[in-house]
Amino acid sequence: MKHFPLILLGVLLNAAAQILLKRGMAPFGHLGFTWEEIAPALPRLAMSLPILSAIACYGVSVVVWMGVLSKVEVSLAYPMLSIGYLVVLAYGFFFGAEDVGANRLWGVALIVVGIFLLSRSS
Repeated sequence: MKHFPLILLGVLLNAAAQILLKRGMAPFGHLGFTWEEIAPALPRLAMSLPILSAIACYGVSVVVWMGVLSKVEVSLAYPMLSIGYLVVLAYGFFFGAEDVGANRLWGVALIVVGIFLLSRSS
């Protein structure tokens, strides 16, 4: 696929944003969805380098993704975003000390097979 490097860049930026958000939220512990819990955390969130980096990654990924969609059919491009599942799973296993069990591995393996089949359809 001719545009795969651009698609991969968009996917990696999106996955990096997720990982950075997770790292940025670590110091906050459990953050609820009430204004009483969110309001005091907002200034610290706004000054968090991982959170700001995640937002930057999202911004760049949107621009990259617009480039992808100008070249590739959305029905092919959008499912490619699920490559991010593989990236985030690998990060969680190798660097995040996350419990990656057999069900997660099988699920992501099925997604990878699906991506391979999609990439052959164009």
